[in-house]
Amino acid sequence: MKNDTIKVSSESKLQLPLANLIGIIIVVSGAVMGWANLTGRITALETQDQLMSSDLLKKAEQTPKNLEIFMLLEESFSQIEKLEKNQEMNMSNKIKIEFIEGQLHKALQDIEELKDSNREMHYKNGNGDWPK
Repeated sequence: MKNDTIKVSSESKLQLPLANLIGIIIVVSGAVMGWANLTGRITALETQDQLMSSDLLKKAEQTPKNLEIFMLLEESFSQIEKLEKNQEMNMSNKIKIEFIEGQLHKALQDIEELKDSNREMHYKNGNGDWPK
C-alpha cells in the first residue's frame, strides 16, 4: 500500500489560488466581525437590563414619596367619608323638613277651618257682624 499521509512542516510548500485565499480571509474576517457584534449586542442588552433593574429598585426604595402618597390617599378617603356622612344627614334632614312642611300645611288648613267655623258661629248667634 501506498503511504497517503500528508506531512506538513515549515518547509512544506502549499499552492493556493489567490481567489481562494481572499475568499478564506473574507469568510474568517466576517465570522470574527459577526462574533464581535454579537457579543457587543449581548453585553449592551445585559447592561441595559441591569441598569433598568437598578433603577426600578431605586424607585421602589423611595419610601418618603410613597409614604406621602399613602398619607394623601388616607386623607382623601377620610374627607370622602365625612362628605358621605354629611350627605346622609342632609338627606334625613330633607325628609324631616318635608314631613314638617306637610304638618305645617295641615295645621294652616286646620286654622283656616277653625276661623271659618268661628265666623259662622258668630253669624249664627245673631251677632251678624263679621269679625274684623
